Amino acid sequence: MNQDKVQGLLLGLALGDALGLPAEGLSRKTLQRRWSGRWRHRLLLSCGWFSDDTEQAFFVTQALLTHPDNVDAFARRLAWSLRGWFLGLPAGIGFATLRAILKLWLGFSPRRSGVFSAGNGAAMRVAPIAAAFARNKKQRQSYVLAASRLTHSDPKAGVAALAIVEICAWMLREAENTPHLQKPEASELLLCLRSLADVDAAWLDCITHMETAIQQQDCVSDFADRLGQHQGVSGYSYHSVPVAIYAWYHHFGDFEQTLSAVFRCGGDTDTVGAMAGAMAGCVCGYSALPDDWLAGLCDWPRSHHLLLKAGANLAQQQPGQRLPALSYAWWFLPLRNFLFLLVVLGHGFLRLWRW
Repeated sequence: MNQDKVQGLLLGLALGDALGLPAEGLSRKTLQRRWSGRWRHRLLLSCGWFSDDTEQAFFVTQALLTHPDNVDAFARRLAWSLRGWFLGLPAGIGFATLRAILKLWLGFSPRRSGVFSAGNGAAMRVAPIAAAFARNKKQRQSYVLAASRLTHSDPKAGVAALAIVEICAWMLREAENTPHLQKPEASELLLCLRSLADVDAAWLDCITHMETAIQQQDCVSDFADRLGQHQGVSGYSYHSVPVAIYAWYHHFGDFEQTLSAVFRCGGDTDTVGAMAGAMAGCVCGYSALPDDWLAGLCDWPRSHHLLLKAGANLAQQQPGQRLPALSYAWWFLPLRNFLFLLVVLGHGFLRLWRW
């Protein structure tokens, strides 16, 4: 597997998360009024920190490294990662994910822990599965299903998560033949997306809107308007995932424009940014990501360099080969999470004062 593209997937996801986090929950009009010019890190001075999107994608990567040949063992490993993550008191945990983790702690199995929700908590974390099984559709789908139903049992969440993985896998397969990827034909993209849920009227309606937007060359915010997301993109997976996919396609090959277009839509900017960043990172590769954006990733102990190493291991892993999980100073996470919470609360108070 092309290591540069796999690392681009993980770091692209992380950049979308970190850059979009300070704008999460803000309306499109508010963003236009307050933030202009080139997008930059704003969480703490000029530094960016990760949220649950990147953290859970890292957990998926760790589970893939240790269990690439057993989907049930993969799900159990991911479940224990989420249990431990919860004990670290992370800020901003999604309600569906919170309830699912509580069920895991109460003894529910990973097959029965999910709650009926179509939020984007599943779609935000599954992109690394594309790197592990780019050429194995059956395993790809089974691992996506296992990772999704762990927290979100609504089939819509699974369809949306699979859409992200299928596009990333498609780009990674193409990258094996040429490092300079060409934009897919719209008909190919739409056929791929429709095939994921050809009896789901709500999903097919989203793809029909996407087809019209492509034909009329709508900008990303105009496409969001077609989905009724005028003020900001919601956390409902049939809103957030199509917007992320459309941004990736509309700005194909331009990582910075892809993320900037998503952020300007407002709403759930960190998660939509993470999903769009993973897909755009597959196209551009790590080597083409903006240097100043990468330099602004200041998080620790789950750091920029830890993600790079995880991407390298995932790219080099052979089919069925088990690799050890990456070690890091996880015992510092409660202190990190406490500081992160203070920063997030500070942003909240600043919004009340300035907006």
